[in-house]
Amino acid sequence: MSRGISTAGLARASARRPWFVVAFWVLTFVAAIAASAFWLSDGLTQEAVLLNEPEAVAGLDLLTARNIREEEPLTETIVIHAAGATVDDPEFRRVVEATTAELRKLQREGIVAADDPGQNRQLVNYYELSELAGPEAAAGLVSADRHATLIPVTLAGDLSLATDNIVTFIDEVQATGTGGVEVLTVGFVSVGETFNRISEEDLAKGEGIGAGIALIILIIVFGALVAAGVPLLLSVFSIAIAIGITSVLGRFVEFSFFVTNIITMIGLAVGIDYALFVIERYREERRHGLTKQDAIALAGGTASKAVLFSGITVVLALGGMFLVPSNIYRSLGAGAILVVIVAVAASLTLIPAVLSLLGDKIDWPRRRNYDRVAVAAADRFDEASLHKGFWGRAAHLVMTHPAVSALLAVGVLVAASLPLVDLNRGFAGTDTLPPSDVREAFGILDRDFSAGSIAPVDIVVDLPRAEAETGIDNLVAALAESDNFIPGGETVRWNPDETTALVTTTLSMPTDASGAYLAIEELRDEIIPATLGDQAGDVYVTGVTALNLDFFGVVDDYTPWVFVFVLGLSFLLLTLVFRSIVVPIKAILLNLLSVGAAYGLLVLVFQKGYGADFFGFQTTPTIEAWLPIFLFCILFGLSMDYHVFLLSRIREHYDQTGRNRESVAVGLLSTARIITGAALIMVAVFSGFASGSLVMFQQMGFGLAVAVLIDATIIRSILVPAGMVLLGDWNWYLPSWLTWMPDLRVEGKPIHVPVPAPPPIFQPEGAAD
Repeated sequence: MSRGISTAGLARASARRPWFVVAFWVLTFVAAIAASAFWLSDGLTQEAVLLNEPEAVAGLDLLTARNIREEEPLTETIVIHAAGATVDDPEFRRVVEATTAELRKLQREGIVAADDPGQNRQLVNYYELSELAGPEAAAGLVSADRHATLIPVTLAGDLSLATDNIVTFIDEVQATGTGGVEVLTVGFVSVGETFNRISEEDLAKGEGIGAGIALIILIIVFGALVAAGVPLLLSVFSIAIAIGITSVLGRFVEFSFFVTNIITMIGLAVGIDYALFVIERYREERRHGLTKQDAIALAGGTASKAVLFSGITVVLALGGMFLVPSNIYRSLGAGAILVVIVAVAASLTLIPAVLSLLGDKIDWPRRRNYDRVAVAAADRFDEASLHKGFWGRAAHLVMTHPAVSALLAVGVLVAASLPLVDLNRGFAGTDTLPPSDVREAFGILDRDFSAGSIAPVDIVVDLPRAEAETGIDNLVAALAESDNFIPGGETVRWNPDETTALVTTTLSMPTDASGAYLAIEELRDEIIPATLGDQAGDVYVTGVTALNLDFFGVVDDYTPWVFVFVLGLSFLLLTLVFRSIVVPIKAILLNLLSVGAAYGLLVLVFQKGYGADFFGFQTTPTIEAWLPIFLFCILFGLSMDYHVFLLSRIREHYDQTGRNRESVAVGLLSTARIITGAALIMVAVFSGFASGSLVMFQQMGFGLAVAVLIDATIIRSILVPAGMVLLGDWNWYLPSWLTWMPDLRVEGKPIHVPVPAPPPIFQPEGAAD
């Protein structure tokens, strides 16, 4: 009698009513597409928000609460440059005046903010300011060689409105340039627009490369076109439905715009892999003589159950990102979890329904007579078959010399992890963009002026004027003397009732440079305490650089908790699944080795430059600050896929025979081709995203691809079998005081098949099974 819902029962039910199941998924797919079309854009944001209110966030909130300004101004810096002319040439002046006139027209149209002297906001060019206040007052708007000048402007409205208007703004402003005088713009919104546009191009490129190579691999693995197309179909459904769900949820909570990228990438990877495992198990059971319906049910009770528990493990690992109080991490985690859940649900229901409809046509254009190739279950594996082929020989070598194999493999992974000690965190700046107008403007600004002017440093002094004015004067004087800030660029503004002041200054370096973060630390820890004394506790340093620095602090604070959460839940789940405490401990250690090697190779390639030119990557001084936790959660979840699928086959044979060595060999041989194909598909998908132009996606794609490759080769092919052989029956050790736990093993209840004991397999001298 059935005891509740099982994956086998779900597969059998889906196979009995295939058209109903397919219709449900098609309708859900259509509804998701409609939801995305209507609501997706409204539910996404470009803003990075820290939800635990560190100092920089508290400072921003005070600016609004104390009525100094409603929101952070969205500034753009117009850069007018000519290699063959200076500001003293008539043609140069005509372009500056034409650009100024166009900007004032955009003010009237509500694209550029109106002048407001009370907000220190006034649209003025070099020539106008020289006439009004003298050449010295305007000196900051012209470069030392007089080949470039600046016009600072503020965009109207909030970030959403400014983002909608930015393309019009850029087109109108740049159109005022001539052949000899170039007009460019750079600022938070224009940089964001460029990043978004290039990321969309990279996303489309990554999808095309990943899906194309995945299809080729699927055709090779299955030897059939229809079987190769079904996993791609499942991944498309999973991605579209997950994005649709995100669109609906976006009506209530905003997601980072990165969420669509992560849904597409993870959806392609796990959607294809999950379908691949289920379909291949169905075809294997058909080859072993089962009827179509029985093969679907058995695949549902084994491969589908492995997919379910693998998906749960991935979701638990991804859940670690929700511990970090950042909308980026939580958006990435939510998107990945949604697409994994949809992919698992489709694998458990849609794939059995499609298999029921297609039957043996799944092998088209090949025609296989399964009755002729069927063999008895007891004859599936013999000593000869376990020795044949590449994987049979590889298993024989590793299992004959397990200690040496394990030692060499661990040595390679530890060596790959060593560069991790030199990891520097940061954010990809404008200078890492591919050639573009924004990057050119940033280069001119950095070379001839200060790139720090793009995002000034704001210091909020939440004290009455009578108490704080002397300290603020000392602070301004100290800033003028510091090499980290541009002298004379400080401004002080009080709110209407003079209870809070805003001191604004400009860094003398790019806002994302390592020296910029040191400057903020010095400002907070030394300059402010020295100038305001006991009042320093009511002073808040904010701005882009301060926010980034606080993000580093949040990551440092929450990383240990993320590791404990992911490792702890993974241990508990694997203990339940395999009824062993040795298997989960070993799996966790091996995955940590894999993740560490991936981190080390990231540093080696991107920071140190080894192989960067070969792969077509940029060399950067930093690894994206958000990447280590992201990679850990994603990789720990995905790498468990192969452990679950491989170990479930090993445990299945072990429960039938009680022979550990033979079970390891059988598990390796029966899963080698399919797991290798699945890993290559993931590598192809992640490599597709790494082929883009943005360094953040290059690092993310490379880190994921190399970790999956390591896991599917060194970990699965060497360390797992070597460890299984060395530990013998201890692999399945479960203390007697834990036998009360429910039996959730992936392979189901052990089925004891009378199999005659073969001669010893891969028995190293002196070893006992």
